[in-house]
Amino acid sequence: MSWHSSSKNIGALYERHAAAFDEDRGKRLVERAWMERFRAAMPKSATVLDLGCGSGEPVARFLIEAGHRVTGVDSSPTLIDLCRSRFPAYEWIVADMRDLRLDRRFGGIIAWNSFFHLTPDDQCAMWGVFRAHAEPGAALMFTSGPAAGEAIGEYQGEALYHASLDPADYEKLARAHGFDVVSYVPEDQDCGGLTVWLMQKRSN
Repeated sequence: MSWHSSSKNIGALYERHAAAFDEDRGKRLVERAWMERFRAAMPKSATVLDLGCGSGEPVARFLIEAGHRVTGVDSSPTLIDLCRSRFPAYEWIVADMRDLRLDRRFGGIIAWNSFFHLTPDDQCAMWGVFRAHAEPGAALMFTSGPAAGEAIGEYQGEALYHASLDPADYEKLARAHGFDVVSYVPEDQDCGGLTVWLMQKRSN
């Protein structure tokens, strides 16, 4: 299987291992500091679009308990069912983020540990999705790699694809689509070594 084929099958992999993923992900919010920064960059009580929301734990739960109306999107029906059972008052959608067309905008968009499963070409194309769903002043936060490249990891004995653009390319894409970089930390040791981007949609 090619690397790009592995990327196309990410949703199916998480669907096959949904129960294991939910258990492995756990409830501990190691990302709390970044979630607080994300909230600070959003309008108060903003609606949030969670792309690759998984089972809703712990990221969506944190945002919901902080007073945000969350709409979660994931390609795994089983993970979305878990979200619906845990947070029935909120909107959970089975969809591929690459094809998302909700025809409405949000005050925050997050693609935490999901965006980096897309190929470089798909990551470039996602900026149209980000722009189409971001209100003026909206916060955008996602994780990437620290440098351009592709890598195959492993989950439950299966190949798990990751990719990243060069940081300069993310900055260029952000500017072109109306976003400014608020914060960028490569391999943040206070957040499990994740590389994190926080951006904000320009108001004009």
